[in-house]
Amino acid sequence: MNMQQFLESESNERIVAILGLGYVGLPLALLFVRKGFRVIGIDPNAGKIDELHKGRSYIHEIGHEEVKAALQTLRFLPTSQHSAIQAAEAVIICVPTPLTAYGTPDLSYLTEVAAQIGDLVKPGQLIVLESSTYPGTTREVLQPLLERSGLKAGRDIHVAYSPERVDPGNKQFPLERIPKIVSGATPVCLERVTELYCEVFPEIHPVTTTDAAEMAKILENAYRLVNISFVNELAVICDKLELDLWEVIEAANTKPFGFKAFYPGPGIGGHCIPVDPSYLQWKIKQFDMSSEFIGMSSAVNHRMPMYIVQQLKAAISPKEMAGANILVYGAAYKPDIADYRESASIDLIELLRLEGVNVYYHDPYIPKLALRDATLTHSELSEQMLRGMDVVVIATNHSAMPLDMLLQHASIIYDSRNVTKGKNGNAKVIRLGAANSHGKK
Repeated sequence: MNMQQFLESESNERIVAILGLGYVGLPLALLFVRKGFRVIGIDPNAGKIDELHKGRSYIHEIGHEEVKAALQTLRFLPTSQHSAIQAAEAVIICVPTPLTAYGTPDLSYLTEVAAQIGDLVKPGQLIVLESSTYPGTTREVLQPLLERSGLKAGRDIHVAYSPERVDPGNKQFPLERIPKIVSGATPVCLERVTELYCEVFPEIHPVTTTDAAEMAKILENAYRLVNISFVNELAVICDKLELDLWEVIEAANTKPFGFKAFYPGPGIGGHCIPVDPSYLQWKIKQFDMSSEFIGMSSAVNHRMPMYIVQQLKAAISPKEMAGANILVYGAAYKPDIADYRESASIDLIELLRLEGVNVYYHDPYIPKLALRDATLTHSELSEQMLRGMDVVVIATNHSAMPLDMLLQHASIIYDSRNVTKGKNGNAKVIRLGAANSHGKK
């Protein structure tokens, strides 16, 4: 089905356009299709569009069958043409909002797409931004770009913000089950976005301004950044105090109120938690302010891979790091996904390479890693390969991990995820934050 056939359809179903078919946009597009909408999915990446037309998914968490099913309804049309938004009643923007090399907000994707559609929007359309960003972006950046057309938000068009809250790999809370925060540039805009999203999400939570909705998303991710970084700091402390932090957390978690368990690891990854709080830091500098919690938490997070390298040096001593063979199990930033954006595993691998280590990695979901100056191909696990490693570092606790194989044939295992607790084997095991080891050297 081509664009003309899609537009000439006599179907009375409502049409939405989704700009950006990545980790946020594609799941959202497929959800709208399942809810009976006709969806125009727009992405400038011709390779993605070609894959979708062939019924293939390029996102691990979305199966090929989901894409094929959407195409078979004749209600899903992937395209690279931004002009297609003119057929839609609502346009939902799901473009990346990364950080620059200087740690400042990079809104280039947003401003580019807003400029591209600015002259295409038509009276009555709803434009919703879902990308994570700092408070004020919708009001100060998106809305003025859209209003250059002469159409006024709240009068001619409707401008809204609804933060994405996708948790890749979380089967307990798929996209549809996550409550949807909505906001509008005006009360009328809020009414319009609420009406649309009520057709798709069972629980809607309106807030009074787009700034408030943008801040809510930053609060969610800053909350996790601060708490995970704090418990990572405690892991270092417990190593020095010869305490098992995992045991301490388990004990504290028995309290039925006032405590929520967070767990240590090699560092925080993904697009949201390490990135979004930095957007707030940048924003409040305009008011001569800074968040000490966010600043310290980010610093702790960035130190964790360096701390692990120091632990590995001690583990293989008196052997030198230069020339050592180290396998990093897991490149993804969390279990059972194929996303390694901002993953602490990448920082760890880069640091080990700077030490002259022969670094290998295995991840069942990521066949290749693009590093700063090289591309690594994942290594297949074998008994012989494991016996040739000085250390195996468990960085990501994928459910497919052959833990018994690792314990049986590795010499030393550095476990940053506590998956070896209570397990026996031939390997010497060092657990992050546990200040102990077991097994044979």
